[in-house]
Amino acid sequence: MMVRNWMQANPMTISSDLLVSEAKRLLSENNLHALPVVEGGRLRGLVTRANVLRTGHFMLRTQNPAEFDYFVTRLKVKDIMVRNPATVQAADTMEHCLLKGRELGVAQFPVMQGEQVVGVISANEIFQLAAHCLGAGERRSGVTLAPVTLGPGVLGRIVQVAEAAGAVLQALYPVGRDDAQKVIVRFHAPDMGAVISALEAAGFPVIESVEMQRPALAA
Repeated sequence: MMVRNWMQANPMTISSDLLVSEAKRLLSENNLHALPVVEGGRLRGLVTRANVLRTGHFMLRTQNPAEFDYFVTRLKVKDIMVRNPATVQAADTMEHCLLKGRELGVAQFPVMQGEQVVGVISANEIFQLAAHCLGAGERRSGVTLAPVTLGPGVLGRIVQVAEAAGAVLQALYPVGRDDAQKVIVRFHAPDMGAVISALEAAGFPVIESVEMQRPALAA
């Protein structure tokens, strides 16, 4: 899965001389999490909703009219933006993006193609990716298997057992960083209990399950 296929493409950008109060309005009205700061065609910084809200909250806490007036009429994006923000490339994988975000503690990245900003990717897109993988919009049933050592043929055996019990597999992916990993299986099946029983009989204990009914087809 490539970043280019999940990012917010053609992002709104702002200049460093824009008032923070105006950046706050743009973030709110457009339901954005971040605005790249671009000048002369080059990325100069990043303003996030969290940056702006934190600054505004600080100004309100002072209960000083002069401070509030400064926030509204004089404070500029260049005063609060993240300079030289971490970025990802449009050709990077989502796995790379996730790892980089976790390592840096960053929830938003400008997406670059060479030196040009071509998108933004944030925690919102990560949630969309997770929902896609879990089949949240497709009402898939599923199970999570207890940690298993993933030697040759193990995943194939899980698929074979589940399908023999009537499951139509939709997704299968290991989760974890150790040699033994949990395995999440998403599927449609007329008899959830039969699938669970078959997996456990084959030596794959089920530690959790979720059963979703597929919506009825319109007549």
